[in-house]
Amino acid sequence: MSVDSSSTAGTSRAALVADAALALLAERGMRGLTHRAVDEAAGLPPGSTSNVARTRQALLELAVRRHAEREARVLALAELPGPGDGPDALAEGLARAVHRSLTRHRDLLIARYELALEATRRPGLRAFYDRTGAVFQEQLTALLAAAGSPDPARHMLSLVAWADGLMFSCAAGSFGSRTPGLEEIRVGLRELLAGLLGGTDDTGRS
Repeated sequence: MSVDSSSTAGTSRAALVADAALALLAERGMRGLTHRAVDEAAGLPPGSTSNVARTRQALLELAVRRHAEREARVLALAELPGPGDGPDALAEGLARAVHRSLTRHRDLLIARYELALEATRRPGLRAFYDRTGAVFQEQLTALLAAAGSPDPARHMLSLVAWADGLMFSCAAGSFGSRTPGLEEIRVGLRELLAGLLGGTDDTGRS
């Protein structure tokens, strides 16, 4: 197993360890994640991972934090539309992010599912995991409010659940052998946003 060089170039020892942990999670699952396995996957001397993250909890938190950093680049939060750009622009930005995740970063998705499941068994990790998603959720809620949503927090949950459900189904679920195209994802998001926002136009006015 090798760590993705595109995600590790110029990174710190902690980031290298975290990237190796994420690669192990995607390839072997939670049971395959050990300090020794991370040392081997990262090409580091024995004991290096323990020096960075002494406990399993610390290693998992390091992986969650690194995952959030890498997923933020995949989502390209800075490229999402501004508040006045309307629902179609929002659907376009989200569709591209979902499509990138499914076509170029599937291992990162699978690692996220492993971490999410482990967080259900570790309250400390659950709180840490949830905090990493707060920035995206807050940004999406604000964009929905600007687009005319009468209940942006609830609509944000519906939108995230739709995107997460699609990605899980196509990366690890019953549609694992099928990857929807960008246009298919775009149309689905436009239909969902039309249902959530009702009669608003592209500027958010009713």
